[in-house]
Amino acid sequence: MARGLGQERGTDFTEGQMAHAMTNGVLVEAFGPRGGAGLRTRQAVLVLAGIAALVLAAKIRVPMWPVPATLQTLAVLMIGATYGLRLGVVTLLGYLALGAGFAAHATLVGGAPGWTPFTGSAADLAYFAGPTMGYLVGFVAAAAVMGALARRGWDRSAGGMAGAMLIGNAVIYAFGLPWMAWLFAADKGMAWVMQYGMGNFLVGDALKLAVAAMVVPALWAWVKRGR
Repeated sequence: MARGLGQERGTDFTEGQMAHAMTNGVLVEAFGPRGGAGLRTRQAVLVLAGIAALVLAAKIRVPMWPVPATLQTLAVLMIGATYGLRLGVVTLLGYLALGAGFAAHATLVGGAPGWTPFTGSAADLAYFAGPTMGYLVGFVAAAAVMGALARRGWDRSAGGMAGAMLIGNAVIYAFGLPWMAWLFAADKGMAWVMQYGMGNFLVGDALKLAVAAMVVPALWAWVKRGR
């Protein structure tokens, strides 16, 4: 009898958890404990897994026209959409902190650029004053926006997810392009900034948008079938 009651409670908890996720939650909330030490452990694991995914995505170079692309922005926006605002932002801040830690070690101890979790093979503290700084800040903001949109159900359909990805990419460029312009516009002109700060990446952005618009709603459909 006790075993049967425990099974019923476990079933009710799982069904309630999925119901919450399906109505006003984000994708990761459909799985695992929703309170206590179990929740904190799950969140810690998700943050570490997200940071690892961001590092891996930054190192994968995909042949693309007119320039090669990485999967970094896809990982940023997918983490925001599936983790939600708070956990997504914490994950991105952890990623930036990891990069800053390696950069500081390279500068203060090694005296030369060292391994970096960002794109490229090496970086030091000067990296954070370079052209990518605005985009790194934009990653955090974009993850927050994606999480907020996902909480409102934008990630449940292909059209909604595509719209969210457009907005998320726009947020990244809204931070990245002004920083690029501040560094280079006076010398190279705004046309150069727009081309090398955004134009070269639009084809890759479109393909990543298509991938996310297919994958995330499909995962939601799988969760719904699991109910």
